[in-house]
Amino acid sequence: MTNTLFSPISLGPLSLKNRIVIAPMCQYSASNDGSASDWHMIHLGHLSLSGAGMLIIEATSVEAEGRITDGDLGLYSDANEAALARVLKAIRTYSPIPISIQLAHAGRKASTQLPWAGDGLLTVEQGGWPVVGPSPIPFHPGDPAPLPLDETGMRRVRDAFATAARRADRLGLDAIELHSAHGYLLHTFLSPLSNHRTDGYGGSLEHRMRFPLEVFEAVRAAFPGHKPVGVRISATDWVEGGWDVEQSVVYTKELQRLGSAYIHVSSGALSPEQKIPLGPGYQTPLAEKIKAETGLTTIAVGLITEPHQAEEILTSGKADMIALARAILYDPRWPWHAAAEFGAQVDAPPQYLRCQPRGLKDLFRSTAMHGA
Repeated sequence: MTNTLFSPISLGPLSLKNRIVIAPMCQYSASNDGSASDWHMIHLGHLSLSGAGMLIIEATSVEAEGRITDGDLGLYSDANEAALARVLKAIRTYSPIPISIQLAHAGRKASTQLPWAGDGLLTVEQGGWPVVGPSPIPFHPGDPAPLPLDETGMRRVRDAFATAARRADRLGLDAIELHSAHGYLLHTFLSPLSNHRTDGYGGSLEHRMRFPLEVFEAVRAAFPGHKPVGVRISATDWVEGGWDVEQSVVYTKELQRLGSAYIHVSSGALSPEQKIPLGPGYQTPLAEKIKAETGLTTIAVGLITEPHQAEEILTSGKADMIALARAILYDPRWPWHAAAEFGAQVDAPPQYLRCQPRGLKDLFRSTAMHGA
């Protein structure tokens, strides 16, 4: 059976065996100053055996102050790098899946409680820290205002992204995704709701894009040219007068000009005033518009849960790849089950070959690795 979901695709020189991407999903389980833990070994290890085309590691902060919580993964220290190297070594022993990492800075949404431990900002007594942003506008009214970044601060953050990109290369990661979505630092520079600056980094769309584009350039320059760098965006704030898909098209074109390999189209999370029309594939029209107007390789994400739904998005040209988040946490073998529906093949370790159902003897390609 011919299908698009299991056809190969290339991000520059990086070849993927299918178009299923495991989206970056925060785990809040790096409580040792941002260093990956045994949870990451388990979590990323089993997802690496899913048969997906690429795995993107969760939002990983480029400096300690850029973490959403004190459990966020980081890549700002030698200890962070060594801890993640341990996890990646184990994965590489048993899985050939290409692995990317999402580099991030939480900006004004940093220093918050773990999602299962409470709500709101961490106090100083709880180990909280001052947060930063383009302007002194808090996410929630009544919260302490973020400290506006001056040019020295922006240079520090930009350099931290570049340093993390070099660490990612040393770790042997195959790609980088720059987090420019969900109300975190780069998104707050883009949106007129959170950026009220009057200097060269605020006001017009050109000026609001300036710092995120500078960060992209720094990351692209620090990461080897043969390895792709892509960007995740919130294509709209879902708030009148905020960031929207038309501005996202302009931003995508600028990223494309600077060498972005793809655009990963999400939305929202900048303002508590957002009104999101949730429904199956609710963000796909945003991806479709951006793909149609830019031609850049586009990843659709958001309540895509069924294989035939994913296939329709691809075959109709609305996007080039499909990212799964909650759906693959719920069903870590989603790609196996989708491949069975379409008569396609997926990678699987030899230890699991015996589980192929009768009548599906060609479902698996064995990935016998040197450690198997």
